[in-house]
Amino acid sequence: MAKALLGHVGGFDPRVLAEMRRLQQRVQDLETQLVRVQAENDALAAAARQSDPMLDGIDVHKAEPALT
Repeated sequence: MAKALLGHVGGFDPRVLAEMRRLQQRVQDLETQLVRVQAENDALAAAARQSDPMLDGIDVHKAEPALT
């Protein structure tokens, strides 16, 4: 059964391992970028709230789009 899971008797294919490492690095890079963008978004939202007190009463998650 284990041999069938590996795909062959010889063990893991080096190409598959390289691709897995590449994908893991890509996921890590995307997670890092997500944290950075979320922090930037939080900072921009805080700055917007400070500059315009009318925005304090708006819940962005519940706000509806404006009619055109």
